[in-house]
Amino acid sequence: MRVVLAEDSVLLREGLVWLLRSAGIDVVAAVADAEGLLRAVDADLPDLVVTDVRMPPSHTDEGLRAALVLRRQHPDLAILVLSQYVEERYATQLLSSATSGIGYLLKDRVADVPEFLDALRRVAAGGTALDPEVVAQLLLRRHSDPLDRLTRREREVLALIAEGRSNTAIAETLVVSESAVGKHINNIFTKLELPGAEKDHRRVLAVLRFLKVS
Repeated sequence: MRVVLAEDSVLLREGLVWLLRSAGIDVVAAVADAEGLLRAVDADLPDLVVTDVRMPPSHTDEGLRAALVLRRQHPDLAILVLSQYVEERYATQLLSSATSGIGYLLKDRVADVPEFLDALRRVAAGGTALDPEVVAQLLLRRHSDPLDRLTRREREVLALIAEGRSNTAIAETLVVSESAVGKHINNIFTKLELPGAEKDHRRVLAVLRFLKVS
């Protein structure tokens, strides 16, 4: 896996470079601003971009805007965005831009190295990785919609899917069997009227419906 990293904090950037390389991941470039990120991706064509939301010069949303530009220019490029805080608007913008290979995590998650690396690899493989706090805050402001058809357990399963969990991980978290998880997921697809068309990634579509960005 080839990664371009964008983070303006020298300590965090160098720490992430060391962490990723220690895990056998090839960091082909590590830059400090959005312009450097755009140039590095064009030059190195990585598999994955890991970028902070806020970078120079204004420290507002330069990293996110660069990520959105990159997804338009390179639709197959996987992107994992790191943020200091839960910022719903940014998360929704990112998720609205694509249905696969997208992640949004709080920087605190980096401290849990196995979890962070697992999320990174999921995103690089075309999956999603959403921070549980992001999912929780987005869920709080959702109102009456087709999701109301879901049972409490089905909503729990869907929230874990939104975090990027596999069926095995969901089963372990909820202390149920994998077959039970599979039944809940099939019920979710049915209730959200997501057909089994070959081209549709139904797990991602369900997450987008859950977050109201589709």
